[in-house]
Amino acid sequence: MNGPGFCPDCHRPVLWTRTLPGATTAGGKRLPVDRAPDPAGNTAIRRDGTTAWVSRRVTDQQPLMGYERLHMPHAATCRAQQTQLPLPLPKGVVRLDDRRRNRNR
Repeated sequence: MNGPGFCPDCHRPVLWTRTLPGATTAGGKRLPVDRAPDPAGNTAIRRDGTTAWVSRRVTDQQPLMGYERLHMPHAATCRAQQTQLPLPLPKGVVRLDDRRRNRNR
């Protein structure tokens, strides 16, 4: 799917894009971005020759071009994907991550 859709986690409207190859990625992955342009975002989107939405990271070496719009990746604003405070565990139960971290000290 490429184009308008909804986040499967929070159900807010997003624009599904295909990433372009970059300095650190091969590209071709699906990336949801918030539908409304955002000057605080770091992802440039545009339509390619087949009218599919494509996205890339804006950098100093590759600044925003006039035919691109700046959007925020949806993972940065999705409430369902934000880290949440851990719930208290019942008495006698430990978090294995905490236990492993303390063991390696």
